[in-house]
Amino acid sequence: MKLPKEIKDKRDLTRLSKNRKCSIKGCEENAIRSLSENSWKNYIEKAGLKFNSNSFHKVYLCKPHYNQSNKYKKSQEKIFQKKGFLDNSTAAKKGNWEY
Repeated sequence: MKLPKEIKDKRDLTRLSKNRKCSIKGCEENAIRSLSENSWKNYIEKAGLKFNSNSFHKVYLCKPHYNQSNKYKKSQEKIFQKKGFLDNSTAAKKGNWEY
């Protein structure tokens, strides 16, 4: 049976109420984000962070560690972002095409 929204206590429904700790080794702060280990593993490791893996394949990050890994992710996306057909500056440098 579903309860109406007015009756539900929203604090019980949020993941923050579980008080998960940050997955980064040596950090004891509460996590604000839970991210997929498969998609964020490379970004976290290349940002210089080491994390403890768990059986749920989730990475829990506090605000400073999330900002650090997200900053690295955004820089990598910016490098490999395609601007449009034939506008990609990295592709133009590879070949010796002359028109």
